[in-house]
Amino acid sequence: MAEPAYQRQDVRQRDIVNHAISVQESSNTVCAIEYLKAQDIHPDVIARVLLEPQRRREVLAH
Repeated sequence: MAEPAYQRQDVRQRDIVNHAISVQESSNTVCAIEYLKAQDIHPDVIARVLLEPQRRREVLAH
């Protein structure tokens, strides 16, 4: 079986980003952006995950 091309190494950041996606879906994008900024997530990551959902990394089973 082939290994995924990329596997997340930063579990904390993964959880923060996943929570922000939930915030975006239940509230709005501005709230999600502010949450990610408060968590010191890099602006490039914020833009990618919130503004370009087609570029999000695949969610891998634990």
